[in-house]
Amino acid sequence: MKHSFIVLGLLLLVSCGKDQHDLIVKGNIKDLKKGTLYLQKIQDSTLISVDSLTINGESTFELHADLESPEVFFLHLNKTNEDAYGKIPFFADKGMTEINTTLKNFELNPEIKGSKQQVIFETYLKMMDRYNDKNLELIKAEIDAKTQNDSTLMATNMKAYENLLKSKYLYTVNFAIQNKDSDVAPYVALTEIYDAQIKWLDTINNALTPEIKASKYGKELDAYIRERKAN
Repeated sequence: MKHSFIVLGLLLLVSCGKDQHDLIVKGNIKDLKKGTLYLQKIQDSTLISVDSLTINGESTFELHADLESPEVFFLHLNKTNEDAYGKIPFFADKGMTEINTTLKNFELNPEIKGSKQQVIFETYLKMMDRYNDKNLELIKAEIDAKTQNDSTLMATNMKAYENLLKSKYLYTVNFAIQNKDSDVAPYVALTEIYDAQIKWLDTINNALTPEIKASKYGKELDAYIRERKAN
């Protein structure tokens, strides 16, 4: 009988272990009454859903996932089959991540509390917003120049765009080097400046700490650089 209790206890421990997840994502979407939430990530260049929840009257949610090292996930809301509300990217680590937002501004101003990587990621995204705003201004100026058939203005806009792009790339390289001990560094190299000069990517890769080199994005960056050099 004693042995039976021991075996039963071990089975319960194994069962509970299987139900536990590395990542818990919870929060609230104000004014949401109905819809489906998906917790997604990139796997083999494809966006996949790792968990989902149907919302029906209750705007709070809790989703789960497993992860070996810090990774970018996406919280995707689909209110109806025809009405997609977009995705909220966030840098997740083991433990709890809390996301609070509203239905009206779902992906515009979410409040995200979680990993230390998320704090660094948000700093980078804020700067990218400035670059994106400037890029939109240049696009408008380019349209105006073409409407006026002003070749001089078009050439000026092209030069401004090239300078903006170079500035963005250099900022990303410096940001990654300054945060060489964060998983955000190889991630932004892979997603924001993947087509940059190989020497810039090498600079980031060589600056990474051993721990980050061994992480998911650290390994992917190193493999990507090797592939580009081979080609």
